[in-house]
Amino acid sequence: MEVFDKDLTPTDIQHRFSFPTRALQYIDFAGEFSVDLRVKDNRGELRVIGCNKRSHGGHPKPELTRGWRRYVHDYDLRVGDRVVLLAEEDHRLGSQFRIEARRTIILFGEEVRVDLPRAN
Repeated sequence: MEVFDKDLTPTDIQHRFSFPTRALQYIDFAGEFSVDLRVKDNRGELRVIGCNKRSHGGHPKPELTRGWRRYVHDYDLRVGDRVVLLAEEDHRLGSQFRIEARRTIILFGEEVRVDLPRAN
């Protein structure tokens, strides 16, 4: 089940990845302001990415922090690429989510979104 999808901005690439507040319903913070998300990437590898819930004008603003920049580097993500977070239980890896990186390319004059392979 898709939690969110978002096209990357310069801030997402260079600092932290903020995502839609509606996605908070899928993340169990257990009363805390941060949690480690166990995420399976495009290659099926387990990653732990920190997720914070900061207050912005009295409203919670979720963001991926610790481990996010490593993911950006490993997949050579660029502004305009799309990141999709899916809720998916993988009992073998112990992950709760799957993260996918996609890029739009032009193929025979048509825009096509393709999954990105790990670059590094």
